Amino acid sequence: MRKYISRFHYLTQDLPNRSHIEQVQIACENGANWIQYRCLTKPEDELIEEIHHIASICDDWGATLILTNHYHLLDRVDAQGVHIEDPDADFATIREVITDEKTLGASAYSQEQILALQNTDVVDYCGYGPFASTTTRNHDKPLLGFNGYRELETLRLNIPVIAVGGIKLTDVEPLLSTGTIDGIAVSSAINLAPDMASAVKAFYREIH
Repeated sequence: MRKYISRFHYLTQDLPNRSHIEQVQIACENGANWIQYRCLTKPEDELIEEIHHIASICDDWGATLILTNHYHLLDRVDAQGVHIEDPDADFATIREVITDEKTLGASAYSQEQILALQNTDVVDYCGYGPFASTTTRNHDKPLLGFNGYRELETLRLNIPVIAVGGIKLTDVEPLLSTGTIDGIAVSSAINLAPDMASAVKAFYREIH
């Protein structure tokens, strides 16, 4: 069963001046309907408490809540799925754990990894990047740029692809015009903006 995958993925991040809960509240109020809770720094009890708050906000606004990596928490919180950042993870086992009801997303950093994820037959969408330099994640993966997404045309993929990594508002239209992606994931360009609410609205308008 092909699941609904939004065109606009908003990712939270650890910030000194704004909690994940505050980030989600602002994002949902201003148009985001797909929230990826990305917190890899807290102990499990704090994660669960925070996810409960965030799930309530998402429920109020009808937004999908996806957890980054913490698939083992899905039976203890009200989230709709998980995004796994390790493309070499055992996705068949993860799917067994989370059941078919939950959405399973995964990151890929090369065409070979996208094809491998597609061939698992259990991953619902792929986050492909990084498009450009990003401070949200520390990795040495090659930057794809616009050409990296245009090159996907030869693969004839049937798995939804979400562009991710250092994407700015001005990048959205040319990325979507490649015709090879199904959506955009954004974190720092919104979270570090002078006015987060306005940034969410601007990305929402540009993507939709």
